[in-house]
Amino acid sequence: MTLFRNFSAVQAAIKSGTVTCRQLVEQYLARIQEHQHLNVFTEVYADEARQQADAVDQKLASGTAGRLAGMVIGIKDVLNYAGHEVKAGSQILENFTAQFTATAVQRLIDEDVVIIGRQNCDEFAMGSSNENSAYGPVRNAADTSRVPGGSSGGSAVAVQAGLCLASIGSDTGGSVRQPAAFCGVVGLKPTYGRVSRWGLIAYASSFDCIGPIANTPEDAALLLEIMAGPDEFDSTVSTQPVAAYTTATLPDRPLRIAYLRDGVESEGVDETIREATQRQLDTLKAAGHVVEPVDMSLLTYLLPTYYILTTAESSSNLSRFDGVRYGYRSRGNGTSTMDLLTLYKKSRTEGFGPEVRRRILLGTFALSASYYDAYYTKAQQVRQLIRQETERLFTQYDFLVSPTTPTPAFRLGEKIDDPLQMYLTDIFTVQANVIGYPAISIPNGTDPSGLPIGFQIMAPPFAEGSLVALARKMM
Repeated sequence: MTLFRNFSAVQAAIKSGTVTCRQLVEQYLARIQEHQHLNVFTEVYADEARQQADAVDQKLASGTAGRLAGMVIGIKDVLNYAGHEVKAGSQILENFTAQFTATAVQRLIDEDVVIIGRQNCDEFAMGSSNENSAYGPVRNAADTSRVPGGSSGGSAVAVQAGLCLASIGSDTGGSVRQPAAFCGVVGLKPTYGRVSRWGLIAYASSFDCIGPIANTPEDAALLLEIMAGPDEFDSTVSTQPVAAYTTATLPDRPLRIAYLRDGVESEGVDETIREATQRQLDTLKAAGHVVEPVDMSLLTYLLPTYYILTTAESSSNLSRFDGVRYGYRSRGNGTSTMDLLTLYKKSRTEGFGPEVRRRILLGTFALSASYYDAYYTKAQQVRQLIRQETERLFTQYDFLVSPTTPTPAFRLGEKIDDPLQMYLTDIFTVQANVIGYPAISIPNGTDPSGLPIGFQIMAPPFAEGSLVALARKMM
């Protein structure tokens, strides 16, 4: 059976009678079984997916099917799906079952998508390599000795390896785009507030975004178009009308495109990535667009600002996981005489992994009375300055482009003991989250070893249509 790489081909095959939704599901289930060594899924909804597929086939036969009939997806293990376990890659949510379905997921279900399973991720979406999961690391299908990127590594590899057609991930500092780049697929982070966060397990609430991973910009655009829009359960979501991203076009004039000078000149960026980025820039110039280098004066402050603020927010958000109300509870030394404070300490120490504990401690320190102004307040001020500088840049340019990552996928275990080197892999992606702008990563060839390279495009707020249109032109 054909391995489909875009939804339009699936729709054409279904319309011609070549394949049914049930047959698609069976094919993906077989591939998931064959690729268990990649450790992509923490749970596969085999029987349920078959039932969903049968129901969709009936709707297709009666002409009542939704826009996503025939699309099989996976969801990252931070999205609530009623009646199913959700663990955020952590032991702290042991045996926890979601009580409701995330708005973004429900909107896809309403359009007859089939959800095939729950995908592995870094614990509480904290990581850039998918090595922080309590359920073991995910492996890159291009080279199983390499990481897939994080935190949505399982979601990216699922699309890369053809285990589903698309995935829904989350992006707090590049967690959709960075693994998309490492795996050679498309990852789209929308404008902050474009998609409801209701039902997304929070890491850093003012940064978190739900976004699609797919093989094509068109499929990512379709998923976003359906997920986006107002939601009474999320007061931070925008009420701005949702554009038709799937049919969006570029203005009928040469585009003005800025690129980060450091992306093609810095020695900290892998040579093959610099060369691939330069080739893409040359192609844009040859197409008649204005392509100019820019320097961000606050570039060196991006990562410190991001990590101070996100760890502070994670310290607050993760305080709810205490071993009392739900999830993992420490057994202590086999006695039942622990006092409440000891129960909290032991449950959180045993339930959270090392990286999550590190970020909680860093965030708690930044929020402490003695250091609040020195760290948290200053980081908020710098965040505003970064936003202002970016706003000025977009008064002159339509897009800002760069490599998605400074290196191709690194080896498993290579950076796990060096948090600073791990954090530096997000240098090009965190800006979009700090300021809340939309960005997309598209494939940009491979290095000599066959490892995928990503190219990132950033646009002004709510310009996802233009973003997708340019991405489509470049692929």
